[in-house]
Amino acid sequence: MEILFLGTSAAVPSKDHSTSCIAVRSGSDIILLDCGEGSQRQLMLSPFSFMKVRAVLITHLHGDHVFGLPGLIQTMSLSNRTEPLLVCGPPGTVRALDAMMSVSEGEATYELDVREVTGGEELEVRGMTVMPYVTDHGIASVGYVVQDRQMPGKLDAEKARSMGVSSGRDMARLKAGETVNGVRPEDVIGPERRGYRVAYSGDTRPCGTENEAVRGADVIIHEATYMDSESAQAVDHFHTTAYQAGEIARDSGARYLILTHISNRYDDRSVVEAEARLAFPESYAAEDMAMFTLTSSGLRCDGVQSKKA
Repeated sequence: MEILFLGTSAAVPSKDHSTSCIAVRSGSDIILLDCGEGSQRQLMLSPFSFMKVRAVLITHLHGDHVFGLPGLIQTMSLSNRTEPLLVCGPPGTVRALDAMMSVSEGEATYELDVREVTGGEELEVRGMTVMPYVTDHGIASVGYVVQDRQMPGKLDAEKARSMGVSSGRDMARLKAGETVNGVRPEDVIGPERRGYRVAYSGDTRPCGTENEAVRGADVIIHEATYMDSESAQAVDHFHTTAYQAGEIARDSGARYLILTHISNRYDDRSVVEAEARLAFPESYAAEDMAMFTLTSSGLRCDGVQSKKA
């Protein structure tokens, strides 16, 4: 599973950072987490195809999380999209999107499936499961957990060799479900494993509903609008500090934490990362166009991505 950060700024863009948008890709299928202003241009600069976006998950209706959506929908129409697009968001999303499309005389020439969620639902996107949960941002808001497809069980190569299967080609045939020299796949391959689980907070103060929803996530993508020295402002504006994000990852048993929605007041994002690491060492501050890849070996940062790379 790949996680590409298209926009990591809080509230307003800067010359280096766009507003909130994250692309999660499994195979060739992409789910967008929020869609702030400029998201489609960031996608065009990235190695990902916006025509492979299967769903857009909006956490709340502040402009820095949703103003890129009407343009993306219209561009997909102009590019002759025929596949349906799922758009999820909190209550008010249908009316807001209708208004934005209406005033811009936009339309979708494909099926646009817009659903309002309040937390507790389960939706399927190309075999992936999307689970919204309630957050605390002062307006209707949700976070999301994206559960990837089930993964094949692990091949016990040593056991296979003891049963007379030794060549790499025959090992591959077993993985593909074939019986080789009387050895059945179920003899040497374990049960299917749970797919990777990625949780995304959107904007929120720390809250119990989030703590429960993100428990056991492989990766938590969490806003870190403020540092702990501005914790009073974080409370007033319904946001989370970097240190609090680290606490959430630690207490939930997550494997990794990636920080986003970082205020432009912090020119050096390493200090934001360092604060989160005081609570949770496996914390990373995202930059625009940074790619992270989640594999059985762990989380790998592949650096800044672009089509020119």
